[in-house]
Amino acid sequence: APSKRRLAKAVNIADLRLCAKARAHKMVFDYLDAGADDEISLRRGKDAYSQLEMHYRVLAGLKPPIHMATKIFGEDVKLPFFACPTAGNRMFHWEGETAAAKAAEHHGTMYGLSSLATTGIAEIGEIFKGPKVFQLYVWKDRELVKEVIAKAKEGGFGALALTVDFTWYGNRERDIRNDFSIPPRYSFKQVIEAINKPAWTYDFLSHDPYTYACINTEVPADSLAAFVNSQIAPEFDWKDAEWLLGEWNGPAAIKGVVRPDDAITAVETGFSTMWVSNHGARQLETSPATIDVLPSIREAVGPDVEIIMDGGVQRGTDICKALALGADSVGVGKPYLYGLTAGGAEGVIKALEILRVELDRAMGLLGAGSVDDLKKNGHKLIKRRPGSVRDYPDRYAAERGYGGGII
Repeated sequence: APSKRRLAKAVNIADLRLCAKARAHKMVFDYLDAGADDEISLRRGKDAYSQLEMHYRVLAGLKPPIHMATKIFGEDVKLPFFACPTAGNRMFHWEGETAAAKAAEHHGTMYGLSSLATTGIAEIGEIFKGPKVFQLYVWKDRELVKEVIAKAKEGGFGALALTVDFTWYGNRERDIRNDFSIPPRYSFKQVIEAINKPAWTYDFLSHDPYTYACINTEVPADSLAAFVNSQIAPEFDWKDAEWLLGEWNGPAAIKGVVRPDDAITAVETGFSTMWVSNHGARQLETSPATIDVLPSIREAVGPDVEIIMDGGVQRGTDICKALALGADSVGVGKPYLYGLTAGGAEGVIKALEILRVELDRAMGLLGAGSVDDLKKNGHKLIKRRPGSVRDYPDRYAAERGYGGGII
């Protein structure tokens, strides 16, 4: 099949992006690929890594293999990065969240499930027995919250992540232009696009309609914005967060922190983990690149508080830089979703494998033999310099999935 041939030829995440674009309905690919408003934050999130130089050590005496094992939420994992919880995975490929769970099992890392997943908590628990984090939004209905987190505990999820940067629904203008809906509206434009993307269309037509399986299987997944807007609580505050932590009573991350003062308040409130994120640059336009604010968050909370970072990661070198500048682990979103869209579980496994190989190479060349070594000495090895037109000078950068540089 063309999709499998394309996937086999992919050598990096940018290639997987093109594989996903070739297979998926345009509105589905753009939903995955887009950022908020003018997508300035989306581009900056990638650009920021190019301004960080790796001042490598030589003759470091390293002996392969590089030791990439670490802990996330106190659980042992083989890799210091993992697939972030993301909504509606079956939109991209019929395997949905199960594909990412299988990839986490394959690579021995953390798995994250969104509360807007299209696969149920129990089903994921049966597939993946390793460390799991359940992501929760700031819902209005406390009974719904208690019901969902009780299911998560029963399903073997050992950690909770509260997403706090989603109190309003971001303005994703590609979705508006594409008349985004799941299932697609049967307009002439949508039908033609469906005909042009037979693999995705066959998936959609040959499998059961998907629902918000973690919340209410009676709610069809074709009303994401409407459902979110009806349940999201913009008034949710630190007191509500404190109540939630009391209900959960376990390791918990606050996801969406970009300010040191908020990180300090989060620690005082009882969160065990700071998750530095701007929601994939899909919420507030011109929010900062997460790699830029990461060092200030580490400085604010000190060396002992766990920090996860996501945002803009496209390469193993990006993960390496994040670990060096204060992250204990790194979440990836778009990279694994490109793999999922391109080829289900096989695509997600390949996406994580690409990043694993790139990280191994980056750490070896940098002179860091383990994640602990990188976290301890990385701040001496990564240095910032001003951006330059020489960073990405070719006109085809955008076609490769890179948003910055000269077009």
